[in-house]
Amino acid sequence: MSLKEKLFPENRLGIDRFWNFSRGGIDNFRTGLKDAVSGVEQTRSRMMEYDQLLVWAVLSLMLIGLVMVYSASITLADGPKYANYSSNFFLIRHVISLTIAIAVGLWTFKIPTKVWDRYSPVIFGFSVLLLIAVLIPGVGKGVNGAKRWIPLGVMNFQPSELMKFAAVIFAASYTVQRQEYLHSLVKGMLPMGIAVALVGGLLMAEPDMGAFVVVALIAFGILFLGGINAKLFGGLIAVGLMSGATMIALSPFRRGRMLAFMDPWQVDNAANKGYQLTHSLMAFGRGEWFGTGLGGSVEKLHYLPEAHTDFIMAVIGEELGFVGVVVMIFLFYWIVRRAFLIGRTALQLDRSFAGLAAKGVAIWIGWQAFINMGVNLGLLPTKGLTLPLVSYGGSGILMNAVAIAMLLRIDFENRILMRGGKL
Repeated sequence: MSLKEKLFPENRLGIDRFWNFSRGGIDNFRTGLKDAVSGVEQTRSRMMEYDQLLVWAVLSLMLIGLVMVYSASITLADGPKYANYSSNFFLIRHVISLTIAIAVGLWTFKIPTKVWDRYSPVIFGFSVLLLIAVLIPGVGKGVNGAKRWIPLGVMNFQPSELMKFAAVIFAASYTVQRQEYLHSLVKGMLPMGIAVALVGGLLMAEPDMGAFVVVALIAFGILFLGGINAKLFGGLIAVGLMSGATMIALSPFRRGRMLAFMDPWQVDNAANKGYQLTHSLMAFGRGEWFGTGLGGSVEKLHYLPEAHTDFIMAVIGEELGFVGVVVMIFLFYWIVRRAFLIGRTALQLDRSFAGLAAKGVAIWIGWQAFINMGVNLGLLPTKGLTLPLVSYGGSGILMNAVAIAMLLRIDFENRILMRGGKL
């Protein structure tokens, strides 16, 4: 009989476990000690119910956005355009928008993924009707020459934001149902092309070219991930580039913006079409490594238009510096990365719609963030796109929260299946 058996004769099974586990180091020692005391093997999975790091990344962006919206908008009441507003007006509205978005997001999380699959054509059709309604006089609300909003009292709802979400679930459902026709131009590509062209025509009538670009990227990005024919996809890219070039060439306004983007510091451009870009670049230049400090932006003092919406990244760069910009980029990278991994897991579990929908959310958040940052940094022509989860705007924040909630639901269902459960 060994020494350990002589010293501890009562609970030999528990001591054997303790003795073996303790050889593996401090972690195994703790596990072994717990098993020795209980005498029961651990069999329950420690897998979390949801992706905590993804949730924290989203909440971090929302919190940063809340602070920066307040910082960027606090001086707007000093100007003639917002003379009747208080300095806290945009902060209060943004808090209300975030509260509504989080509440709707929590409700959305309870909706099974299969429901989105079943009703995706209905949601897409309803979104098209709203895009038509916003163009009807007396229904749609115009701001700065664009009719993009439907007033709802608490907030002005932007149908193009709902269309982005509708594009995700509709394209995912379409790709799954038409899987055997994805190598066919007529049965595979053409129906989706017609749907995107219809949406594009309505969005360009507002006009909202930025939203059209995002919707097209979502729809055809999901088709590509779903396995569409490479030659057809290459032709699609060529058609898209030619269409974009034609729209720019035929529109004096867009052509002027493109020329200003290519040389924003030219005297005429700097005072007109390139005005926002030059002041955005000056904001990043003033920020240097660590920024001027929270509230220390000069460009937000009526120099940089739309500082709390489309150009909030420039204010972040000025007040938080290069470090703050890198943190923002990393948070968006993490969300996109996790969305793609959740989608891949769903596909591995033979959940095609869920997998493509998760990757569609990644395309939406990733591309819109990239375009917004690219515009702020002078890498892309100026477009009216907000920074997801950060910029001021009730309907944008709302639909971003719905998309993230659906993504978390997909992840939640993945974890149930990986535990051996049933949906």
